[in-house]
Amino acid sequence: MILAAFLRTFFKLLYHQFAWAYDIVAAVVSLGAWQQWVQSVLPFLGRENTLEIGFGTGHLQLALHRRGIATFGLDESQQMVRITRRRLARSGSPVNLVRAEATRLPFAAQSFSRLVMTFPSEFVLNPSSLAEAHRLLTPGGLAVILPFAWVTGRRPWERFIAWVYHITGQAPRWDEQILSSLQLPGFVLTWKMVTFPFSQVLVICLRKSNNTVQVSRV
Repeated sequence: MILAAFLRTFFKLLYHQFAWAYDIVAAVVSLGAWQQWVQSVLPFLGRENTLEIGFGTGHLQLALHRRGIATFGLDESQQMVRITRRRLARSGSPVNLVRAEATRLPFAAQSFSRLVMTFPSEFVLNPSSLAEAHRLLTPGGLAVILPFAWVTGRRPWERFIAWVYHITGQAPRWDEQILSSLQLPGFVLTWKMVTFPFSQVLVICLRKSNNTVQVSRV
């Protein structure tokens, strides 16, 4: 579909050349709920040392630092690194950022108790990315992933946004089979739908284990 292809290209540009407009567009297409969606992962993270993969414009980085959590960030976008570095510096927060690919994380094994990814691109389904996540986590460590949001409101604008999310693959029709690609040896998978007034988000937790695959809703 031509429109879907155009929007996917636009979203890719938005993360790179047009990164300066990312927060504005995110607020518009989420009907003002973007930051609320992103910060819905905070209760799952606790206060453990955390690596955020794909930190974007850095709002979650800032929220984690303000909670006193030892926080690091990784992103492949030079533009996003620049924006987030400025945001953290202005707030007086530590700037622990690195530019790298999610498939080759430049950290030692068992470096983090928590990993977090909000609205990651297709890299989250890459076996190399998941293997790297497993390598970085301490025994019993947790990877928290927020892959999708669904606009559930029935007003015309809400229904239009829901349609756009659907045709671009940002919000596929919900089926628990979506989780199948993440059900890997070495992780125990749990998931939860977090509900807001006109939307809901999916939060997936992958707990590092020795071997077996388990899946449950929390």
